[in-house]
Amino acid sequence: MSWLIKVPATTANIGAGFDSIGVALNLYLSLKVDRSEKWEFVPCSDGMDELPRDEENLIYQIALQTANQFGHASLPTCRVEMTSDIPLARGLGSSATAIVGGIELANCLLHLNLSTEVKLEIATAIEGHPDNVAPSLLGGCVIGHYDKKLDCINVPIHDLVFLAVIPSFQLKTKEARAVLPVEFAYKESVQASSVANVSVAAICQGDWGLLGKMMEKDHFHQPYRKALIPHYDQLVNLLKSDVYGTFLSGAGPTMIALTTKEVVDRKLKEWQAYMPEMNWLRLEVENKGTQTIQQ
Repeated sequence: MSWLIKVPATTANIGAGFDSIGVALNLYLSLKVDRSEKWEFVPCSDGMDELPRDEENLIYQIALQTANQFGHASLPTCRVEMTSDIPLARGLGSSATAIVGGIELANCLLHLNLSTEVKLEIATAIEGHPDNVAPSLLGGCVIGHYDKKLDCINVPIHDLVFLAVIPSFQLKTKEARAVLPVEFAYKESVQASSVANVSVAAICQGDWGLLGKMMEKDHFHQPYRKALIPHYDQLVNLLKSDVYGTFLSGAGPTMIALTTKEVVDRKLKEWQAYMPEMNWLRLEVENKGTQTIQQ
C-alpha cells in the first residue's frame, strides 16, 4: 500500500493579519509514501539536498509526535520521496507544509481517521499560530484565532493573482521575529487592530483595492521587518501603480503583489527586466487544501 500526500504552500499575514491570516497557493510539497524496511526520505527536487534523510527529518518527527499523541509508540517504516517547488526559508510556508505532511503521514500509516478539525488543532498547537498550517490543510484564505483552541473561518478566493517576488537569499523566521517590538502602546494597538479588522472585511467582500490600502498601513510587522529586505521600497514603488497592493509574505524575504491576470500579462516582462535578480512567480489560490490519494 502507498500514498501520495500533496500539501500546498501558503502566504501568511497578508499585511496586518499577523499570525492570523493565511492563503494557500499553488506550489506544493508532495510525499510519495511506500512501505520499506527502514525509514528513508529521498529528496527529488533542487534545494532539498541538505534535509535529513532519516528519522531526523521534520516530517518524520511530526508524524511520530502525532502517533504518540494517539497512543502509538512507533510508525511502520517507509520510504518517502519528497518533491517540492516551495522555496525554503522564503516566507512561503515550507516548514508548515512539513508539519501538515507529517500529521497526514501518521494518519495514513496508522489508519487514525483523523478529522480535519483534529488535524487543524494538532498542526496549530505545533506551529503556535494558524496562519500557515490552516490554509495548507483547508485551502483558500483562512482567518483564525488561537488560544489553546482554534476558531477560524475559511474564505475561498478566485480570479486573483498572487505575484511572488523571491530573492536569492533566505531569511529565518527566528531572525525576522527578533526585530519585532515586545509591546505596543494602547493607542497604537487600537490603530493596528482597526487596520486588521478592515483587512478582514475587505477579504470577505473581495475588495482587493481596499485590502491593498490596508496592507500599506500595517503596524504589526512590516515596518520593522522591511529593514531586513534591501529591495522592499524599490519593489513597492515599482509595482504600486499597477497592482492592488504589495505585502511581505510571512516573515519574508518573499514579497507578493495582489493583481490580475491582465496586468501580469501586460507588465511582467517589464518588471522582470527591471529586477532580473529576482525570481518572479505568478501564483493563484489553491482552494482545495491538502489532498491524500491511496495508491
